[in-house]
Amino acid sequence: MSKITPFLWFDNNLGEAITYYTQIFKDSKVISKSTLKDITEGPVETVQTAEFELAGQRFMALAGGPMFKFTEAVSFYVNCNDQAEIDYYWNALTADGGQESRCGWLKDKFGLSWQIVPENLSKFLGNSDPAKAKKAMQAMLKMTKMDIAKFEEAVK
Repeated sequence: MSKITPFLWFDNNLGEAITYYTQIFKDSKVISKSTLKDITEGPVETVQTAEFELAGQRFMALAGGPMFKFTEAVSFYVNCNDQAEIDYYWNALTADGGQESRCGWLKDKFGLSWQIVPENLSKFLGNSDPAKAKKAMQAMLKMTKMDIAKFEEAVK
């Protein structure tokens, strides 16, 4: 286990969130979870705490209620191998109430922010030719979902 693990605070929909994320990200698993049934008397089975992995990244989570919300101040950066992978994650994470933003950013239906980017983004934005790097940045500022072909065109 990594020394630092992201800890996420959900409202009362942690079980739904775990199912959602583990279906989207390959190589994912639920490591452990506790329900209210585990700590109270009665039939309540709401997931209260959980530990899970998404694509090899471990997370801890709590269904803590509506007091705290996710903001864009924290996001998860997903490196994608190609346009098909960008399209897959973009479409999956904006489905069912997610919101598109600019420059590869989005919020999923739980309000968690993600950056869906090509793994070679730094090749475009950090091009050794300052004019090409500027064109790549200008192209990105016009994008909602990242488009590798538009980056490649910008740096020709």
